[in-house]
Amino acid sequence: MSADGSTAGHTDQVRAVPARLARFTGRTLRAEWYAIVVDPVRLLARRGLPGLLLAFVAAFGVIFFHDVAQHPTGALWVKRLGGVTADLPLWLSLLRTPVSLYVPALDLPVWAGIAQLFLAFALAELILGRARTLAIAYVTTLAGTLTARVMIALGPGWWGFGLPHACGKVLDTGPSAAVVGLFTYLAVVRRAPVVFTLTGGSMVWESLAVPNLAGREHLIAVGTSLVLGLLHGRRERLRSLVRSAPPARTAEPAPVRAVPVPVPAQPDRPRSADPAPEAVLPSPERRPTRADVSRR
Repeated sequence: MSADGSTAGHTDQVRAVPARLARFTGRTLRAEWYAIVVDPVRLLARRGLPGLLLAFVAAFGVIFFHDVAQHPTGALWVKRLGGVTADLPLWLSLLRTPVSLYVPALDLPVWAGIAQLFLAFALAELILGRARTLAIAYVTTLAGTLTARVMIALGPGWWGFGLPHACGKVLDTGPSAAVVGLFTYLAVVRRAPVVFTLTGGSMVWESLAVPNLAGREHLIAVGTSLVLGLLHGRRERLRSLVRSAPPARTAEPAPVRAVPVPVPAQPDRPRSADPAPEAVLPSPERRPTRADVSRR
């Protein structure tokens, strides 16, 4: 009987594992659906189209630079304004990096990239706000650009970290690093594993399968946004911890004891004699009046 009971209990536990996994998956997908779809749609209904201003500007910026680059003179000016390569001086690369976000890559379909760009900036603008969206997009792009310069400066080797010096001539433009960074940051902050798998995970697989300059920069963008996402909200916690920490005890100064000051002894004064009695002044004589004369 005991053997049959233990076998039945083990069978129930094995059957319960898929049920628990299904419930966990359902809760995760439901939470992600509300975090990535329902909440942004509610915010969009509340704010209207002005809530997507940054997404429209980014999309139209890419379209504008793409159309300008179709002409020889326009392509020259686009390259002068937003063309970034690793062999440029550092100050010039930093100056061109904000414009390079809107310069589409030459080897990628621009219209497919515009859809991803608009969706990434729209979600980030609704959830994070414009300032943080711009900050995440710029930081991830800049991290990829600077790390690529380090890889090219090291040269081939270094356990696969370095890149050939010929990669310094490759034009490093396009919003792909910013798009990957925004999607990864949103996936970490909003706890969306499906979004991370479709965006950040796919970029990691691409960088491993095709080890080129763009793949390395995408990998750096994913890592940077992961760190920024994990640090999200930690500042308020650190402030609360600092405020709740007991103040450090400082050594109180010892009380100052009053030292008696000796009073100098005054010399004995000689006793003065008894004061002389006051002299009694004689009263003035009375003059006789008419009445006294008549009496006489």
